[in-house]
Amino acid sequence: MEKFIPFTGIAAPLIRANVDTYQIIPKQFLKSIKRTGFGQNLFDEWRYLDEGKPGESCVHRPLNDEFILNQPRYQGAQILVVGKNFGCGSSREHAPWALLEYGFKVIIAPSFADIFYNNCFKNGILPIVLDDDVVEQLQTTIVAEEGYQLTVDLEQQRVQSVDGAFQQSFEVDPFRQHCLLNGLDDIGLTLQEAERIRAYEARRQKEAPWIFNALHEATPK
Repeated sequence: MEKFIPFTGIAAPLIRANVDTYQIIPKQFLKSIKRTGFGQNLFDEWRYLDEGKPGESCVHRPLNDEFILNQPRYQGAQILVVGKNFGCGSSREHAPWALLEYGFKVIIAPSFADIFYNNCFKNGILPIVLDDDVVEQLQTTIVAEEGYQLTVDLEQQRVQSVDGAFQQSFEVDPFRQHCLLNGLDDIGLTLQEAERIRAYEARRQKEAPWIFNALHEATPK
């Protein structure tokens, strides 16, 4: 997982509440446990006018020009500003995978579904919770000002517009902040203790060799 460093990016408004994980990445694309290959099908039923199929290239599919992410002004957006209860529905981790691969590093909302919120941190996305009226005003400003950009600083827990007219602090759990700043997912956290794990295994093999002999015999040849 990449370290989360301060960055400035284009913000895109998705003015909808209760966007569920089925809408973020429809079920027919959940054919892989790899973390790649889902970005092209993010919001598939809203982005395209036809029905998407797993493994199909989206290059020549007809686009829905009315959908926000298909508008030229929001191409390359890295910050998504959405309505309340974003990521509700099923617990599929493919939803943050699709958002991240599309290019989103930050999602700003009045509230998130709990499992989706947790999955974002585990996959390198920063979900920021701001007051409902603040998010609504931010969405209005983004629509009014083409090319609107925000700077996000996780260490300082601050998001602001390039011109400084919008400035807002946000709360984040210290442990989750530490993991994002250092690029640590669950595997990365475990590997930090690799030496202690190896030492424990070596000690246990001496203390209870019969366990390891049994494991060795049970391993398929």
